[in-house]
Amino acid sequence: MKFGINLLLLTAKIGEAHYPLFAEFKKMGYDGVEIPVFEGTSGEYKALGAALRDHGLGATAVTVMSSETNPISADPKIRQAARDRLRWVLDRCAEFNAEVLCGPLHSALGVFSGVPPTGDERQRGVDFFRDMAGPAAGTKVQLALEYLNRFENYFLTTAPDMLAFVDAIDRPSCGMMWDTFHAHIEEKSVAPLKSVRQRLVHVHLSENDRGTPGTGQVRWKETFAALREINYDRWLVIEAFGRALPDLAAATRVWRDLFDDPLVLCKSGLEFIRSGMGR
Repeated sequence: MKFGINLLLLTAKIGEAHYPLFAEFKKMGYDGVEIPVFEGTSGEYKALGAALRDHGLGATAVTVMSSETNPISADPKIRQAARDRLRWVLDRCAEFNAEVLCGPLHSALGVFSGVPPTGDERQRGVDFFRDMAGPAAGTKVQLALEYLNRFENYFLTTAPDMLAFVDAIDRPSCGMMWDTFHAHIEEKSVAPLKSVRQRLVHVHLSENDRGTPGTGQVRWKETFAALREINYDRWLVIEAFGRALPDLAAATRVWRDLFDDPLVLCKSGLEFIRSGMGR
């Protein structure tokens, strides 16, 4: 099992100015960091990879799709743009040795049709990821598709929905993830976490208010017990959001301060999770 921290806590683009923090994360006991991949050059991501290796940290990655790069769009030009975009992201992931690329890759974030998802949309999504499974495998990056709550997405909103989708894709390089924030809203219990064990490749641990894990209403005791029961041994990544960057705060709907110090959140959050997992 590996413990990580999603750096969207700090910024939407990791650069040289953030490298000194890597020593802090390593000292806290983190095995790696989750890197947002939205923009940047090949050289920047290669330099990032070198800095992570220098500090003995592994990496995962996160990104999202937009209305212009929507894999389930009826417009073939938009679907092609989505393929091009995901290939670009995968290439950047390879440059800093990311093991996993997670996020709501299946559809456009925050875009709604006004009706439930259709069979045609589902088939377009399945076809898209069958096509992209090869490039993902080629870069040795595991895709971890994330279902979101109904207020951020309409296409995939529960673990059973996502499991059926990934089962239909049926490619080793394409799995699913569990995020405690979305599960807190959409699931009746943690039982679905146990049912998706065969396709589960990544986990986000996020409080119900996106603040410090262990300070809110998420069913942490049951979540940790379920993860132990299914012998989950991949990345556990803390995901929390602050107000340091106005654009990022607006995108994540963070309108008030949820914690005093991000590094204190990182330290106390990791201690809480290690304790809960018996590590």
